[in-house]
Amino acid sequence: MRMRSLLFVPGDSDRKFAKAQTSGADVLIFDLEDAVAPSQKDMARGLVAEWLTRADELEPSLFVRVNPLDTGMTQDDLAAVVKPGLAGIVVPKANGAHDIETISAMIDPLEAAAGMPAKSIRIVVVATETPAAMFALGSYAPAHSRLAGLTWGAEDLGAVIGVTTNKEEDGSWTFPFQIARAQCLFAAANAGVAPIDTLFADFRDADGLEADCRKARRDGFTGRIAIHPAQIETINRCFSPSEDDIAEARKIVAAFAASPDAGTLGIDGKMYDIPHLKAARKTLAAAGESA
Repeated sequence: MRMRSLLFVPGDSDRKFAKAQTSGADVLIFDLEDAVAPSQKDMARGLVAEWLTRADELEPSLFVRVNPLDTGMTQDDLAAVVKPGLAGIVVPKANGAHDIETISAMIDPLEAAAGMPAKSIRIVVVATETPAAMFALGSYAPAHSRLAGLTWGAEDLGAVIGVTTNKEEDGSWTFPFQIARAQCLFAAANAGVAPIDTLFADFRDADGLEADCRKARRDGFTGRIAIHPAQIETINRCFSPSEDDIAEARKIVAAFAASPDAGTLGIDGKMYDIPHLKAARKTLAAAGESA
């Protein structure tokens, strides 16, 4: 499943659903959590369930962000949306892998009742929204069979620890959130799942988004959360390898395939070793090629 761009869509807005489906996003995340008022949860569940029946007509994979476990609403969310067409669940405010075990156990019987293959519904975790979560990032490895990715969030964590802002004057993250971002990246790499960068709030700032996405890709993130369809083209482009990247990766993979016992190789006057081979394989995988 490709996850360069993951676009949040309010779960109570049929109009925004319709607009999002043609955005070009790899994943649409129907949001039953923050975007929906408590009085509108039941209505939103029904609306999302209806859209899931159209999954075969839509290009993006369809995910749903459920309400956190401590709200008591997660089971009702899952009961409404676990059906053919659902590709995955986004779990907010997770405090470690034990929360994924709990939610997976909730999904298991619903998945079976819907006639879906066991463990076919994947999970993306918002892994840094509580202080406790920050100390549990290592728990995601070895990865649960449902776990597809880890992302991070700044707003909820900031509210809990009492920050006055999470950004420096130049727009960069303040130190606590640099830690959260980096730890999410390391945790995803440790678990062998996709590291997904958090949202870029100013959807009108296309240049700022592009610069930030390029930094994220440089650092190792493979995709990004989006909050507006206008962000999708930039995100997809920044998290897709260029033709030059692909050509170089093919050359590295081919050279090592021709010399399977080599630990290092010289290619066009440069030395390459096994970490370069691993990176080349990741590049080709991001381009949809096997290596």
